Amino acid sequence: MPASRREPPPGANRATRPRLPFGVPEVDSRIHGGLAFGSTHEVAGGGSDTVNGATAASFTAGIAARTKGPVFGCLVKDDLFAPALTQAGLDVNRVTFVQSADEDGVMESAEEILNHGGTAVMVAELVRLPMVASRRLQLAAEKTGTMGLIIRRWRRQTEATDYGQPSSSATRWRVSTLPSEPLPVQGVGRPRWCLELMRARAGESFDIAVAGCDTKGRLEAVLQRSDFQWRTA
Repeated sequence: MPASRREPPPGANRATRPRLPFGVPEVDSRIHGGLAFGSTHEVAGGGSDTVNGATAASFTAGIAARTKGPVFGCLVKDDLFAPALTQAGLDVNRVTFVQSADEDGVMESAEEILNHGGTAVMVAELVRLPMVASRRLQLAAEKTGTMGLIIRRWRRQTEATDYGQPSSSATRWRVSTLPSEPLPVQGVGRPRWCLELMRARAGESFDIAVAGCDTKGRLEAVLQRSDFQWRTA
């Protein structure tokens, strides 16, 4: 069931904020029950190529799909493939896209949306996220209880080094492609991803192999990475 959200009072304790579970016990148990509203969360693909970028976007769309209310997408490029959002469970009629000329405009739009409230999720595509900008977005999210999802999208692999820099985001994820689910006949099965939690407040890093988002935005745990690699070797 999609998670409902009530805006917490200003300054509410982070531990009491509503959370959005993934529905995967192996994941939720390590992030205090799910992703916190009133916080920002970063997501990146496992590489700079288009496939990994699309995987990060699908993972993010699945999160947004499991919330209730309006979704805003702030971006520079207009190359988003809308049917892929639907495939990940997100109704595009819920989404308002805000396109800017550059990343400064994206950050300004993202902060304004988070400050305004009344939105389930704000999604922003950014290459770089300086610490000061990260802090501003986190404070705006805390103010209204809106969840901020920041897709870190690289144009070239050298830009990925910025993902290791300090950030105020509550969690930082990396999603990489794995061979899809095997089928008894020829065809392409459900996508499988390596989901890595690289950083979390008061939490530990981990990785797990999951089946990609279904039409309701849900994930599913599959074999552990070592077993999966052995099976597909």
